[in-house]
Amino acid sequence: MQKKGLWSYENTLVFILGLSFGFAFFDRNAVSYLSQYIIRDLHITYAQYGTLQSALSLSWAVSAFVIGRWSDAVGVRKPFLIGILIVFSACSVLSGLATSYTVLLVARLIMGIAEGPLMPICLAIIMVESSEHRRGLNIGVVQSVFASLLGAAIAPKVLVWLADSFNWRVAFFIAGVPGILCALAVLLWVREPQNAPVRQRQSADRPGLAPLFRERNIWICAAMACVMVSWLMLHQNFLPVFLTTLGGLSSSQMSNVMMTTGICAMIVGFLCPALSDRIGRKPVVIGACLISLLTPLAALYFHGPVFILGSLLFVGWIGTGAFALFMAVIPGETLSARYAASASGLVVCIGEIIGGSCAPPLAGWAADLTSVAAPLKIAFACAIVGSILSFFLKETASVKTGAAALRE
Repeated sequence: MQKKGLWSYENTLVFILGLSFGFAFFDRNAVSYLSQYIIRDLHITYAQYGTLQSALSLSWAVSAFVIGRWSDAVGVRKPFLIGILIVFSACSVLSGLATSYTVLLVARLIMGIAEGPLMPICLAIIMVESSEHRRGLNIGVVQSVFASLLGAAIAPKVLVWLADSFNWRVAFFIAGVPGILCALAVLLWVREPQNAPVRQRQSADRPGLAPLFRERNIWICAAMACVMVSWLMLHQNFLPVFLTTLGGLSSSQMSNVMMTTGICAMIVGFLCPALSDRIGRKPVVIGACLISLLTPLAALYFHGPVFILGSLLFVGWIGTGAFALFMAVIPGETLSARYAASASGLVVCIGEIIGGSCAPPLAGWAADLTSVAAPLKIAFACAIVGSILSFFLKETASVKTGAAALRE
């Protein structure tokens, strides 16, 4: 008999998977928060810096779909999770050992391959193990709350402190340790979803790609991922540099401002999906995308006290509350459970290729030609397009559609 209450398996699962994805984002964002040290030490341009970030996004994108679909096909999740956590931890250490731009680029490419399928596979587990009334909340906690707490709120303070106290390489070495601990936790306490596809059904019942391409929601979510991932990556990659150059902030002030965005993302990471469980997915996505317009506007045009700037960016960062919905929840609910990793993986793949892989180097090139303000102006345009696309989504929340429990 399963435990109830706080220590139920559902809550334990959300906690372990959330920590795992959170530390993956801690590692992924490390280059952004350590950018000033890496750019100075390795003597790289803004365009090279943007390419460094896009390399991880590109390998993340392809891996999210390919390995996510592989997991759907073989019907297992747990072995993939353990391997992913071990490999990305090793790549964090390798990043710290890099003595040239090329070595660091290769390390980030491999890290993207490891981390890309983590969220689609976590989604596939949660879609099966979650209570009907908590699916959006659970996915939001795993994808946004822990990622924001560890990767956006804690990471800038810890990584900058480590870089100032020791050097940026030590920061990468320490960032790789938690992934090993998470792999051990998955090994000990996470089980295979009970109604994952069994091996005997693989040849006759293997999920095909055709249903993915027939659904309008999948394409709308993928298009939103392209522009909103661009919005997010351009801020994560260039906002710290902008604030410490044109913005005139110190490294400490920058880390405090970035920490406020992480705290906001952590809060809306569960509030927005939880709210969508009650009022529907579409209105929450629309509202969050419209609010995201404030972020680049505040960074570019507000020149007052740092506290007020941080407050404005905090509000604008409410836009991140939509990410779990259009990248995971809506694609996962549009099709049956056995397509969960493939659907989310496809959206992540397309979004990461365009938004994560193409946008940063193009924005870096624009920054080299003009100023580091250019990426933030591009991010503003992306938020406008994302807001418009959100109005074309089809509602998937059972509270609005009256649909029964998730199909198998």
